Amino acid sequence: MGARQKIPLRSLSEAERGVLQRIAKASSERVDAAKRAKALLAVADGKTFTQAGGEVGLSREGVSQLVERFNQSGLAVLLIAQGRGRKPIYGVHERGLVIQELQRQPDRIHDQTATWSLKLLQRALRRGTLPSIGATTIGRILHEEGYRLQRDRTWCQTGTALRVRKDGVYRVQDPQAQEKKD
Repeated sequence: MGARQKIPLRSLSEAERGVLQRIAKASSERVDAAKRAKALLAVADGKTFTQAGGEVGLSREGVSQLVERFNQSGLAVLLIAQGRGRKPIYGVHERGLVIQELQRQPDRIHDQTATWSLKLLQRALRRGTLPSIGATTIGRILHEEGYRLQRDRTWCQTGTALRVRKDGVYRVQDPQAQEKKD
């Protein structure tokens, strides 16, 4: 038997035990969540932190921290904590600048084009406010905002179209555009 655990696992309710068992056995759950659930179940069944960690590939200290967090916040410890992953470089303001530049009619003399391409948008944005933005990033932002490059090298927002009628040009909106896009 190992040393006495400083922070023992609180007793599990039947509902918590059922959820932990379901997550531990499910093949469709995230692997890290299943590992945490298995470790908690092993500790609840009377195993030491070292034994529970050995079964799932965690250290004794990792299991100890998991038990402490479980005692404080319950089943929420199975979820991934906020703040993981790479932070977005281009926020809402920068995305707005890209859209604003796209919607501006290019100057044939200054921009040397009549329609925007990704490279020309990149060149215009680098001259202005975003000196290190790439064409791929611009394309990703435009696609996320619902713009698509048309055959005639113009950018059109998904679900909208310009229709030429006898009395003028009209912008029409497809009411089911979002449903079709998803």
